[in-house]
Amino acid sequence: MPEGVDKTNLDRPDQRSCLYSNLNTLEYKRALDLQITTLKSKIENPSEPDRLFYVQHPRVFTLGRRGGKENLVVSEDFLSSREIEIIQTDRGGNITFHGPGQAVLYPIIDLTRAKIGVADFVYGMEEIMKQTVLDFGITADRDPQNHGLWVGTKKIGSVGISIKKGISIHGLALNVCPDLTPFSWINACGLENVTITSIAMEKDTDATQNKDLMERVRQLFCHHFSTIFDISITRE
Repeated sequence: MPEGVDKTNLDRPDQRSCLYSNLNTLEYKRALDLQITTLKSKIENPSEPDRLFYVQHPRVFTLGRRGGKENLVVSEDFLSSREIEIIQTDRGGNITFHGPGQAVLYPIIDLTRAKIGVADFVYGMEEIMKQTVLDFGITADRDPQNHGLWVGTKKIGSVGISIKKGISIHGLALNVCPDLTPFSWINACGLENVTITSIAMEKDTDATQNKDLMERVRQLFCHHFSTIFDISITRE
């Protein structure tokens, strides 16, 4: 069981549960393939357990259903020279960046069986990030016009999901201690002149603390996911 899970919630026989896997650092395409395989398995066999994947990705730009290449402010050749891919996905939203130092959570959850509405699920995903940064003393909130999490006018976290047969895929990404430079190469999430921030930037920490920051966020993600969605977590 991951550290940080509220163990008092694990003794209820009526509580839904999910299997947790720490994928460490994994290429985006491989993580996406894993999600799709898990999704198909759950569609074919509804008794398959829900899954929760925690991961960091090597540097990559992903596009949502609303597109996003039009929001690149550098050329694709520029990105190729830096070995950064652009990958089309079926999640909601526009273009975003993933890279080391960003904590990503992919819940493959049967929302229908869990009786969680899509809007409530998105709200809960934002709440996971909100409570996580609050544990670091950072006050952040939602923007009614744009999903994700914001520290004032600065964006610190994103949510982008897709629902197939009532099952969620994709998830959330919280900037913990990434190099934020690649965000300047796009209009992040399709928004112009948006400042991107991170926990490390807001707390003015140095690079020697990055490993501890990431581990703490990993634990907090598990705790807040379990509490907010009333789902117990077991390590695979």
